Amino acid sequence: MSLSIGSFALSAPVVLAPMAGVTNAPFRALCRRFAPGLVYVNEMVMATPVVHGNAKTHRMISFGPDEHPRSLQLYGSDPEIMGRAVHQLCDDGRVDHIDLNFGCPAAKVTRRGGGAAVPARPELLRAILRAAVGAARPYGVPVTAKFRMGLFDDWLTHVRTGEVCVEEGVASIALHARTVEQHYAGEARWEAIAELKNAVGEVPVLGNGDIWEASDAVEMMAMTGCDGVVIGRGCLGRPWLFGDLVDALNGRPVRPPRSLGEVMAVMRDHAEMLVEHHAAALDDRARGENLAMRDFRKHTGWYMSGYPVGPDARRRFSHVSTLGELDDVLADLDPSSQIVDGGERIKRGHTNGPIKVALPDGWLADRAASTADTSVPDDGHVLTLSGG
Repeated sequence: MSLSIGSFALSAPVVLAPMAGVTNAPFRALCRRFAPGLVYVNEMVMATPVVHGNAKTHRMISFGPDEHPRSLQLYGSDPEIMGRAVHQLCDDGRVDHIDLNFGCPAAKVTRRGGGAAVPARPELLRAILRAAVGAARPYGVPVTAKFRMGLFDDWLTHVRTGEVCVEEGVASIALHARTVEQHYAGEARWEAIAELKNAVGEVPVLGNGDIWEASDAVEMMAMTGCDGVVIGRGCLGRPWLFGDLVDALNGRPVRPPRSLGEVMAVMRDHAEMLVEHHAAALDDRARGENLAMRDFRKHTGWYMSGYPVGPDARRRFSHVSTLGELDDVLADLDPSSQIVDGGERIKRGHTNGPIKVALPDGWLADRAASTADTSVPDDGHVLTLSGG
């Protein structure tokens, strides 16, 4: 099975979904260790602070020296700003691939007209896409897009959104087969991926939602006819999933679940990589270690998910503040332990929903009229979302 995004040919049709606070440079490097040759997308950043030179945002746009392609996801609701951000990133030579987010359900994003709010206004969507694709084209940087089924079950927009994306020249599209209102609850509705693929023809369509094991990706592609998969929550605490996916999608046997000892070794490497990353950014080893270990606490729960680790160890993991403390907890575990039956399918990350969808005032005052509306919400104070 093959997939190309621009000139980059993937070793398997698999893409890492950008996840806030997760898919930073250390995590991506860890995933590449198990499966080089895939597309691993950096954390989502907003176009506005990119244009205005926000320091925190620019620190987030961080890639390893051997990382290729350098993939970044952008979001925003102003076509002019989006075009300027894409031009700036390409002109500075900072990216090889840009993905546009039209599916983020976070209230702080949608209430300002960004993320999953945009497809409700297809002409605004078109204007954003046209600006981004046009800005990237002179540099040969492919632009892709990711979105959800729609805001609500009674207003599904995924087919129309896909058609607009294709018309404006995106290299591929990806669908998270849930609505915004559904959030992360219930099951992903893979039939929507099939519907989208049937509607857009030759442009690659990637499916996203409820891929916890490599066999799920094989099943999704067979069921929907999609051209590849996007992996989000399934790789939390399981960065080796990408290696399993490459094997499964290339017809090779998939390794059995890892022993706890193997998991512990990966955990330790991940923590060390985070420490080095933050220490370099802060130019302070002690502060970097403290920040990294506070960040790593959430990962410990994901790594331990499905393993017979007692509540005391889980509590201690949730309070680690140094690598030494992490080592102390790991030393008390049995490395020969195996994952419990069904442990790999335990959901990790967000599971909440349904939610009340947050939108700008008047965004849906008239659904019919909104389809032609290209007005942009005021984002004058948006830099406060990015740390000033």
